[in-house]
Amino acid sequence: MYRTALRNVLAHKGRLLMTALAVMLGTAFVAGTMVFSDTFGKAMRDSNSKSYSDVSVQVVDRAADSGSSGRHKSESGTGTLDDSSVKTLAALPGTANARGVVSGFTGVADKKGNLIGQTWSAKGANFAPGPDGADPRYPMAEGRGPKDATEVALDRKTADKAGYKVGDTVRVASTGPVVSAKLTGVFTTDDPVVNTGGTLTLFDRATAQQVLLEPGRYSSIVLTAKPGTSQDALLGDVRGKIGTDKQFDIQTGAQLKADDEAMITQGTDSLRTMLLVFAGISLFVGIFIIANTFTMLVAQRTKELALLRAIGASRKQVTRSVLVEALLIGTISAVAGLAAGVGIGAGLQSLMGSLDENMPSGSLVIKPVTILVTIVVGVLVTVLSALLPARRAARIAPVAAMSGGDQPATQKSLLIRNTIGALLAASGLALIAYGASTGDDSGRMPVGIGAFLSLIGVFVLLPLLSRPVVALVGPLLRGLGGTPGKLAQQNAVRNPRRTAATAAALTIGLTLVSGLTVIGSSVTDALDRTLTSSVKADYLVDAANGMPLTGSLTEQIAKAPGVAASSPLVESRWSLADTSVKITGLDPKSYEQLVRMKLTSGSADALGKGQLLVDSDLAKKLNVTAGSTVTSAFPDRTSAPVTVGGVYEKGGVLGSAVMANAELVKHEPKAHASAVLVKGQNGATEALKQSLTDATGANPVIEVKSMEDVRKNFSQAITFALNMMYGLLAMSVLVAILGVINTLAMSVFERKREIGMLRAIGLDRRGIKRMVRLESVVISVFGAGIGLVLGCFIAWAINGTLKNSLSGLTTVLPWGQLALFLGLAGLVGLVAALWPARRASRLDILESIKTD
Repeated sequence: MYRTALRNVLAHKGRLLMTALAVMLGTAFVAGTMVFSDTFGKAMRDSNSKSYSDVSVQVVDRAADSGSSGRHKSESGTGTLDDSSVKTLAALPGTANARGVVSGFTGVADKKGNLIGQTWSAKGANFAPGPDGADPRYPMAEGRGPKDATEVALDRKTADKAGYKVGDTVRVASTGPVVSAKLTGVFTTDDPVVNTGGTLTLFDRATAQQVLLEPGRYSSIVLTAKPGTSQDALLGDVRGKIGTDKQFDIQTGAQLKADDEAMITQGTDSLRTMLLVFAGISLFVGIFIIANTFTMLVAQRTKELALLRAIGASRKQVTRSVLVEALLIGTISAVAGLAAGVGIGAGLQSLMGSLDENMPSGSLVIKPVTILVTIVVGVLVTVLSALLPARRAARIAPVAAMSGGDQPATQKSLLIRNTIGALLAASGLALIAYGASTGDDSGRMPVGIGAFLSLIGVFVLLPLLSRPVVALVGPLLRGLGGTPGKLAQQNAVRNPRRTAATAAALTIGLTLVSGLTVIGSSVTDALDRTLTSSVKADYLVDAANGMPLTGSLTEQIAKAPGVAASSPLVESRWSLADTSVKITGLDPKSYEQLVRMKLTSGSADALGKGQLLVDSDLAKKLNVTAGSTVTSAFPDRTSAPVTVGGVYEKGGVLGSAVMANAELVKHEPKAHASAVLVKGQNGATEALKQSLTDATGANPVIEVKSMEDVRKNFSQAITFALNMMYGLLAMSVLVAILGVINTLAMSVFERKREIGMLRAIGLDRRGIKRMVRLESVVISVFGAGIGLVLGCFIAWAINGTLKNSLSGLTTVLPWGQLALFLGLAGLVGLVAALWPARRASRLDILESIKTD
């Protein structure tokens, strides 16, 4: 029986090629994901480990390192790190060296005034020279380090990127105004921020403290231990001096390195999980192809299997022979997939390098677990997919099968299948509807489970659905293709199980693609309507790095030529009736020119009276109306009753509560402005935009955006995410195309006699090609159509769970894109049929007619 199985694999290698390709592609995706994530993770860890080479113990001031402003003492502690702290720690017996470090955000402008690199990777620090005038952390390749507020030094990569040379004037900015300074030095560094494409600007110590923190203060102190002193021993001494103040984080260099490695591992694991999900989708699609292929092979070998039974082969032996074929195919395909996966991993690494030249790279990492998982997954998927066809093969009766022919499914089996499918689909749809009705996060789990159940239920019901759906396009097929079109329709419904299995692969892909597209369109529409309905302002001015805007900057914007009205959006967090609420501050004198608030009760004039405006959801939660008072606890640790002056409709950019800026500042002097809304005297004009840019000092960190720019930014972010998802789903669509090709090619072999008879009675080669192509198009469009309907329904349900998070969200169906997807599915069917149609048209008439 094993020799028979091997012979069958070699005899049907052409028919099994597409199956092997489907398995190979799926396993290649798995292997490529694991190789890439392991390689990228190791490169990141190697790059990051260098930054702790001289760190034995590090003391970090949390308040200074938080990034919120760093210019006030933390409420959790009373101490700060200053020169006396450095001297105290330097005097410890185990300390060889102690240095104070100042760090924070610093953007660098190129010669055109644009920010170099990304805001999240723009860093500033202090130059700390030793007695020899050099800082070992930043060896100078050219020039020297900065000595006063008029000088800076840049890392080599940033200087080369912008074309700066020693002696040039460089414009840099933190949270304050732009500073123009002379470039006195260009240095090299192994800082991971720079190695990953960021920028690093060095100031002298006093300037760094003034610009990034506050005079005399450090954000951290780094200690290097003397030879013979362990990091743990020095850590104990430091804790004995610093105490247990919760404001400070005290860790050894080994702990810092381990924490960074854990963070990198977590990030690469998340990336790996996401990619493996899409690899799993490809393998899931492949299951239908494998099962369909073996089902057709068993049907084609009915007489052969019957003869084996007749000469003494048991059912178990027949089952084993089919499973051995699957095992051989799975093993060969998995090994090929592993080799292809290594290539995919290398390709992904090269792609990352081309997208960002600063991404760390290294030699490919191929772990034993990658090899094991890839081969096991490939073999298991193939063998399990072939299990049901193998059992069907074993049930072939020796005598009844001697006449050959496909054994049709019994009415009982179809009834059981349809019943199970109906129950699964109904349960899934009910869960989806329930989850959508909740309107919040609690509905996501029911929607997820319901989507899975309904998807499986629809797959089970596809044979039942295929007949009426294909029948609907019958008149169109006859009109387009005449007799070949009629024959194509009949072929598509002749074996509904086969049609369903072929279409299911496309159904999966189109369900995911259409669902993502509908969600993306709905979110974009909601954000667009929110901006349109709630904002009157022409421009929004904010910091690209999310940092607060200084008071002097907001004043300059208000005084800019062409500005009719402006208001900083000040943010603070209060506790209203024991509920933490973010309060948005506005200028009562200009808010009516900048925003729209649809009040359901009370008056917007209450803002000028120091009263609070809340949206309808918060009013319901706090059980308040216009005129009510609510006890409020403020950031300055005082409390007092606050009057609710009005209730407005939920939605818009203002959040759930609004108050006058002056009232917020009373209870939090350091309250910061996240942005400034601006209304122009003549609307949104280029002149006004330039005026606002000039008012910010052409700060590369500050962005002046029209409302159209804001909408485009949202739209581009959503489009980028969708395109990435489409790219990851492309592999499963490719596998589905292979399935269509495979099914058609095998079905042509099955129908050789029928095709020969059609040729004999006058159907020419062109007619045969048209018949096969139309059949393929019908199957593809059928699968895609079911996927579109299911995807739109699931998207509607997911939108229902997001309504509380995104006000005004409604389901928007992008009819043009959905029609395009359906058209592309038809094109896929047409392309997939090219080779099978050509093969069918070239069959010899006489040989086909006498086929046994």
